[in-house]
Amino acid sequence: MTPEDVKRIQTTWGMVIPIRDQAAALFYGKLFELDPALRPMFKSDIKAQGEKLTDMITVVVNGLTKLDAIVPAVQALGKRHVDYGVKDADYDTVGTALLWTLEQGLGDAFTPEVKAAWTEAYGLLATTMKAAAASG
Repeated sequence: MTPEDVKRIQTTWGMVIPIRDQAAALFYGKLFELDPALRPMFKSDIKAQGEKLTDMITVVVNGLTKLDAIVPAVQALGKRHVDYGVKDADYDTVGTALLWTLEQGLGDAFTPEVKAAWTEAYGLLATTMKAAAASG
């Protein structure tokens, strides 16, 4: 990822933070629309789950300039997701829901360059999580 991509992601995430509750609700609504079978994985309060999601994204977005520092946390998250029943294909569904949510929340600020940056970042993180999950 280029420094410009990191800046795009950090800038646009900064635009999402003020609407984080709405963004999380949009995300989970879209996720369950895309794959209703994922709904049972979320046994706790979905609002609280949304807060955890946006908190984790914030940590990752802030850590994009120092990826080596966040990789262990991302790997640990991937390993925990195995216990929740997450499969490799589920990462694609999550990525689709995330990009859709960003597009809804950012409107015109969700340019092709922003979409490409977010797609690359999510792909990198999802790959790291899947590899950690496979390694046990």
